[in-house]
Amino acid sequence: MIELRHLPRKTFVSSIAIWVALGSAGVAEPLPSAKVTFPEINAPLIELGQLLFFDPILSGNKSVSCATCHHPKFNTADGVSLGIGDGGIGLGPDRKIDRENPPEKRIPRNAPALFNLGASEFTSFFHDGRLEVDETRPSGIRTPLGGEMESGFASLLSAQTMFPVLSADEMAGHYSENKVSTAVRQGVLTGEGGAWDILAKRVEALPEYRAKFDPLIGAQAPIHFTDISDAIAAFVDFEWRATNSPFDLHLRLDQPLAPQAEAGKNLFYGDAGCATCHSGLFQTDHQFHAIAMPQIGPGKAASFERHKRDEGRMRVTGNPADAYAFRTPSLRNVAHTGPYGHSGAYGTLDQVIRHHLDPVGSLKAYLETYAVLPDDIAGGDFDLMKDASEVAKIADANTLEPMTLTDTEIDEIIAFLHALTDEQSLKGALGIPPSVPSGLPID
Repeated sequence: MIELRHLPRKTFVSSIAIWVALGSAGVAEPLPSAKVTFPEINAPLIELGQLLFFDPILSGNKSVSCATCHHPKFNTADGVSLGIGDGGIGLGPDRKIDRENPPEKRIPRNAPALFNLGASEFTSFFHDGRLEVDETRPSGIRTPLGGEMESGFASLLSAQTMFPVLSADEMAGHYSENKVSTAVRQGVLTGEGGAWDILAKRVEALPEYRAKFDPLIGAQAPIHFTDISDAIAAFVDFEWRATNSPFDLHLRLDQPLAPQAEAGKNLFYGDAGCATCHSGLFQTDHQFHAIAMPQIGPGKAASFERHKRDEGRMRVTGNPADAYAFRTPSLRNVAHTGPYGHSGAYGTLDQVIRHHLDPVGSLKAYLETYAVLPDDIAGGDFDLMKDASEVAKIADANTLEPMTLTDTEIDEIIAFLHALTDEQSLKGALGIPPSVPSGLPID
């Protein structure tokens, strides 16, 4: 059970006001405030969400859970550049193709880490921000489904958890091989008989889940998928709050960083310019930038398209100025959440930092060995990178100016990035349950 007296406070406030610049020369950006707001704690909802997060019952073929691609063993990601969802066996770099039910393709984008996603500052999700707060819309959010989106979810994070179950490559399955994938293929997502409704009824049919939902929504109320997504969101928010790193203690209590990390901090917020985009407490401006990241894997294409490019934010806004732009990732626990980039093109921090120093040059000199792709699916993971015209399009969209850092300075920045690690958050608050109500095997 969750001991409420031991839970983090709703709001963490610095014991000293730190909005002043560092005292060293060349520092251009102030340190962030240590203030952050998380949702109120609902212990029964969190415990229910824990079970649902690890239960394969929410996938079309009952073989994939949220944890398959966001596992504690891999620090809430999966440890590979591009993962295998439905149609795979095992976890992380050891996950292999199920030869009896092979996937059509890899998941097209790198699995992002889940740290601090319940914090109020996270107002967009996915690498392209296709789910985001938008006060001009009746629902208050912009969603890929527009008016077809279910209503009634408690938060943007809850809405985000509703989408992976609809993805054929992630959780739904292919070829109309189950009721969920059939509904998705037919475009029947909402309402009676829709994909979300099918999954909600699966959960409702299990007595243990029904009993856990009763005190939360009422014994007579049917379980809707928004109830499920609310529980998963509550768990994700609580389980992976990362606000106790050496950097946090530096902000809140003025505790010194190790000398190399301190030097890296001065570079990060100073001459290296990292904080221009990696700003705020969680080192992200939540904006979208084109920095010539290599494109590997199947790309993001509509069903009628055959290209392997991923045009990022432009697929959401339709604005050519957004071509190949992706959301600035948070850097919390970044030393433990590689590979890096929207396609996971770089396996190490050193590689991705050096890319930032000369994005176009790095793009054109990219090596396949940088990626972590343990199992071949259909071949062609690096096809786009062999097409000079496609690489030129990515290069032309780049907005990041080249700069120079010494090897020593790169090592110092890496030391600072390690100071963003909250060791307890890597373990999670509740951990992996021993079993789930469906009785299905958990990862």
